[in-house]
Amino acid sequence: MNDVERTAYWRLGLIGGRLGHSLSPRLQRAALQSAGLQGEYRLYAVPPLPEGEGQLRALVEGLRAPPALRLHGLNVTIPHKQNVLAYLDELTPTARAVGAVNTLYADGSCLIGENTDVQGFWTDFERLWQANGGRQAGAALVLGGGGAARAVAYALLSRGWRVILAARRAEQSKQVARDLKALRLPGRITAIPLEAASLARCRSANAVINATPVGMSPFTDECPYPDDLPLPGKAVVYDLVYNPAETVLLRRAVQQGLPAANGLGMLVEQARLAFACWTGIIPPAEALWAALRQPHTTPQGEQG
Repeated sequence: MNDVERTAYWRLGLIGGRLGHSLSPRLQRAALQSAGLQGEYRLYAVPPLPEGEGQLRALVEGLRAPPALRLHGLNVTIPHKQNVLAYLDELTPTARAVGAVNTLYADGSCLIGENTDVQGFWTDFERLWQANGGRQAGAALVLGGGGAARAVAYALLSRGWRVILAARRAEQSKQVARDLKALRLPGRITAIPLEAASLARCRSANAVINATPVGMSPFTDECPYPDDLPLPGKAVVYDLVYNPAETVLLRRAVQQGLPAANGLGMLVEQARLAFACWTGIIPPAEALWAALRQPHTTPQGEQG
């Protein structure tokens, strides 16, 4: 009997900071339904460390709790994609290379961290890139220095792209660049400050990718790219933020006539891969997209 057959009721969830606008419950409930499985997907709001340390540890340990209390799978989002590493026993090769996780599960008593953001991002970004004539690796300006930026940079570098990583905290982006350079991936990476003077020298970038939370609801009037600097004139623009659907960055891209997309497709793809980590079943993408098109109601007892 496999794990799917043994598990009568799947307890899944998402750990993060601000979760009130998360679409993950809709996606993972649709995945459960499409697989014919009974279960729930709950939101677990955990404050940043050190305040949330006890709660974070307890949730991760819930993956190896007694059967009646056990959590069968967790997603992790800002600000805990790196914080949870200290509580895990093992990382998949991708998660180890990136240094951040977004999916947790147990194999017996062994707690494992995976990063499905890498493939989830690439699958969706590649559609935008190829739809606009992209056929080979280019140069990407990646905004951010956290776990999401690490995943994006790793995905691009693995495929031979040149990555220019720009973060407001210069030392953070330099550390990410050092870590990824050590992996000797096919592409090349450099780190610069996220400021107009440095970004102005990136006019030939083929892609601009926002991997920061800037622009995310409820701070919808903010933009991670300097207001007084035009976007690179021949770039595709991809914003990992999906709520709101059109961020200030994407609106600016459209105004410049640039191809642009938000991160909703990435969310769907990484959710499918996470569900497969937990159950061994990859749900059909259309089932998840259909769930996003349905009017949203919040089940009783769910946060957000």
